[in-house]
Amino acid sequence: MTLGDDSCAAVEDGAESDRQHPLILERVEKEEAENWQTAASRRLKKHCSCSSERAKAKILGFLPILKWLPRYQLREWILGDAMSGLIVGILLVPQSIAYSLLASQDPIYGLYTSFFSSIIYALLGTSRHISVGIFGVLCLLVGQVVDRELAVAGYVTEGISGGNDSAVLLAGRGNGSVGTECDRSCYAIMVGATVTFTAGVYQVLMGVFQVGFVSVYLSDSLLSGFATGASLTILTSQLKYLLGLRLPRPQGWFTLVKTWYGLLSSLGSTNICDLVTSLLCLLVLVPAKELNDRFKAKLKAPIPFELFVVIAATLASHFGHFNTEYGSGVAGAIPTGFLPPQLPSWSLIPNVAVDAFSIAIVGFAITVSLSEMFAKKHGYAVDANQEMYAIGFCNILPSFFRCFTTSAALTKTLVKESTGCQTQVSGLVTALVLLLVLLVIAPLFYSLQKCVLAVIIVVNLRGALRKFGDVPRMWRVNRIDASIWLVTMATSALVNTELGLLVGVLVSAFCVLGRTQRAQALELGRAGATERYEDLASYRGLRTQPGVAVFRYEAPIYYANQSLFKTSLYRRLGLDPVKEKARRRKLEKKKRKQQEKAEEVATGRSEEREAASKKNETEAGVTKTLMPEKNVSGSLRSLVIDCSGVLFLDTAGVNALKEVRKDYGELGVKVLLAQCSTSVLDSLQRGGYYPENGGESKTVFFTITDAVRYAQSLSTPNGDYDSKC
Repeated sequence: MTLGDDSCAAVEDGAESDRQHPLILERVEKEEAENWQTAASRRLKKHCSCSSERAKAKILGFLPILKWLPRYQLREWILGDAMSGLIVGILLVPQSIAYSLLASQDPIYGLYTSFFSSIIYALLGTSRHISVGIFGVLCLLVGQVVDRELAVAGYVTEGISGGNDSAVLLAGRGNGSVGTECDRSCYAIMVGATVTFTAGVYQVLMGVFQVGFVSVYLSDSLLSGFATGASLTILTSQLKYLLGLRLPRPQGWFTLVKTWYGLLSSLGSTNICDLVTSLLCLLVLVPAKELNDRFKAKLKAPIPFELFVVIAATLASHFGHFNTEYGSGVAGAIPTGFLPPQLPSWSLIPNVAVDAFSIAIVGFAITVSLSEMFAKKHGYAVDANQEMYAIGFCNILPSFFRCFTTSAALTKTLVKESTGCQTQVSGLVTALVLLLVLLVIAPLFYSLQKCVLAVIIVVNLRGALRKFGDVPRMWRVNRIDASIWLVTMATSALVNTELGLLVGVLVSAFCVLGRTQRAQALELGRAGATERYEDLASYRGLRTQPGVAVFRYEAPIYYANQSLFKTSLYRRLGLDPVKEKARRRKLEKKKRKQQEKAEEVATGRSEEREAASKKNETEAGVTKTLMPEKNVSGSLRSLVIDCSGVLFLDTAGVNALKEVRKDYGELGVKVLLAQCSTSVLDSLQRGGYYPENGGESKTVFFTITDAVRYAQSLSTPNGDYDSKC
């Protein structure tokens, strides 16, 4: 052995000698919990007290623009904000008109929605980069509710009139019936505005009750699968416009199948003009979008091909008289200016309350996830609860002006970021562009064909549909996440969009629970002269301790898996105490019967010898089989359970540990716990796990080494071990 080896050996011996005594830690005494009256009084004083500083902080917190606008760096930021706002505004004009079609609304309402949401989020939002406005998935959800309520109210088929009735005043609906002055168009926006108002109220209430944390339960795989499934539904719903067919939107479940059945049944009624126009627009927009994506690093701003296509298609439709000559559906008259505000329909709220809740959750989750993603990228923080307020008021206030639900949109946010956006001043610039369109330019889109708007929607689904190509990679990385994605996507597309979100949440929850159900007890071995214990099945060269078995359970022990914990432990140890006790009782009963039978044998010397011989053989057999195979000659004396992977215990978990200790104790095997967290220790204390005679120090240890050393000292004559923990 070299000098270095001698030094290492000395260090190891010194470390071993230093650890002859167990690790001693003293718990910090917790303060007595105050009663509920005191706690309630203290919280009321905290939240209801008012001072000038507190009032100022509340106002600045509710209106973040008052914080960052005075510090706005005009020379450095204004050019980037103006450029990004202008480009996003130009992109929003055709998309706002197109997505109105998806939400079953007139084109003007899409422009209203984008205009108001841009201003309100600039005032209330905490993200500097996201673009809030129309979002395809939410438009689909709103459109489904609108079409359902239209069918209930008697508006079965879609209006074919080329005129626009947006300015028709809504009649009173005190008895819940549709007024005589309210046609299909105004009733549709009344439903859409009521859904939007209700969803906004939900979101604001979530902010009031500080429940912004709910977004963490919507994983990336769940949201991605939901968006992809909804994209398939959106794509299918737009095919009727590409073909120029007048088909009502199917209601209920399996709308995708119903839509395809209706399309295939009506192919003979295809409008050739709309079909040709759709193909030409696709041939232009798909390659153009690919060029924008490929050269986005070199382009200072994406080329607005959509706007060019809209202008060209409008001119062609106007001068070619596509509406009158070929029966092609057009956008119709789009009024300028703003309609007077009106309240939502209170009688409709019970009908749309459930739908509005799912819309509120989706809108908030997408907005928060995008805002946090870009905040992390650029090194600042966002407030999830303030984002809830912001997106809530982006729905409540615009609903009075006949707008529909909004949220952040990834595509426009990426455009906004890549074109130099620094603050939400860019959102105000976008609102100015939309205001110009609303006041001056909107009527010029009268002859714009609906099939062109449908093409714009379909082309913008490319990103979501490309997720199908990522499925093999997701499956290789994590099969559970890939399964959640597939189930959520399939349910959203094939069964029902809102149901897909619920199913995705439930599947995610069951996957988390399933992981606790699949946890197994692992037998541990010691790594050399160190105090580290690892799984024997995962590492080579580990040593087990004679007479002591060490196991680890890597999951919380609670009511749902406590029986699985015991089963896994018994199977790994090779000794089921319940079965062993039953086997012993059976052998004892058999032994007594044999003894009674031997006593009844006729007296006689030879018979007595024979009986004695049989008795000895029986006793020898009982002695041989009395102990389990793994515990022959008392080889197993102690069981150490490493609780480092046990996050928490409930009452059932504590009782399970009690049963394990009791059952093995009856077989002469002592059960010790090691490396318990403070929450587990508290649960054991409250659950009465420790013996009444104060034997906590002899059952629970801070390290596995201490537990093993104590277990070995039990079998050593006059074993010296300080068991005070």
